[in-house]
Amino acid sequence: MKIGVILSGSGVYDGSEIHEAVFTLLAIDRQGAESVLFAPNKNQHHVINHLDGSEMQESRNVLIEAARIARGSIQDLKEIDLSHLDALVIPGGFGAAKNLNTWALFGPESTIDEDVQKAILDAIHRKIPIAALCMGPTVIAKALEGSSIKATVTVGTTESSSPYDIKGISEGINKVGSNAVMKTVHQIAVDSENRIISAPCYMMDGSISDIHNNIEEAIEKLFEFLQ
Repeated sequence: MKIGVILSGSGVYDGSEIHEAVFTLLAIDRQGAESVLFAPNKNQHHVINHLDGSEMQESRNVLIEAARIARGSIQDLKEIDLSHLDALVIPGGFGAAKNLNTWALFGPESTIDEDVQKAILDAIHRKIPIAALCMGPTVIAKALEGSSIKATVTVGTTESSSPYDIKGISEGINKVGSNAVMKTVHQIAVDSENRIISAPCYMMDGSISDIHNNIEEAIEKLFEFLQ
């Protein structure tokens, strides 16, 4: 089996969350499947100094940065062909909400990258299962906005500790037409009708083992859809 993985750069504050991306690739490999990596070939929104959080006065390309995680084996998202893939995974990180869509900047009024939206809609049309991690569910919600498809997803819960505005993000997801549900870092949300799995991951406070286990559960469920 071949699983498409859409990356958004390299590094939590301006690209893909590296732990989430690597744990995703590991979980797919443990299922005996092959990861096929993609990223948009465009400049990322901005570059963040991950040591102090400041914005750096330089420009970087999403695809080139994502190639760091992919060890060079990655393709321009424009080349994705869902007829050759069995499932799709979108790891989180602020890059998902800056480079795949612009939720981190504009919330539910954000825009979505056209190639990202096309890939998600194609996957839904083909009934290919999708796993969205961390802020990945906002990408799903924006891709489906205005369609007849109402996805059920999670970015976490207000009942446990989180460094982010789970309530506000969840309300925004509802606003654009999807359904946000509350889940902890030890849980996943499963939308069986639309074959969408989502997991909070680093949207919630948790150890690196918690994040690993959350992603492992999501990918295991993804493969249950493929059986």
